[in-house]
Amino acid sequence: MNKIIISGYLGRDPEMQTLSNGTEKCRFSVGVTRRVKKDAPKKTDWFNCDAWGATGAFIQKWFRQGSGIVVTGRIESSKSEKDGKIYWSLNVEDVEFPAGGGSHRDSQEEPAVDTQSGMEVVNTEEMPL
Repeated sequence: MNKIIISGYLGRDPEMQTLSNGTEKCRFSVGVTRRVKKDAPKKTDWFNCDAWGATGAFIQKWFRQGSGIVVTGRIESSKSEKDGKIYWSLNVEDVEFPAGGGSHRDSQEEPAVDTQSGMEVVNTEEMPL
């Protein structure tokens, strides 16, 4: 099973791209802070993330640099044709606001909320092959 859940902060504003086949992709990075040793300074691990379709549009609308975010997805590798190096990215399957917080996006609109569960409604789609 290839499943990862990270909770951190966006390192840059999400960037929406439309691929040649019309599919929309949102790219962003998430920093997750950790301690190496008890008294040592904290270190940050950076995850490059790709979100597709409605999930990507949701992230583009509600998150920006510095926003807290919880992302669930799978790790994927790709080999660069330019330099031959292998790069890793998190292919986003689900996104949430962190507990006790929301996004920093300046907007009057509120996200849709399921009245029974109280959870935000995020329309996810199948990932392209």
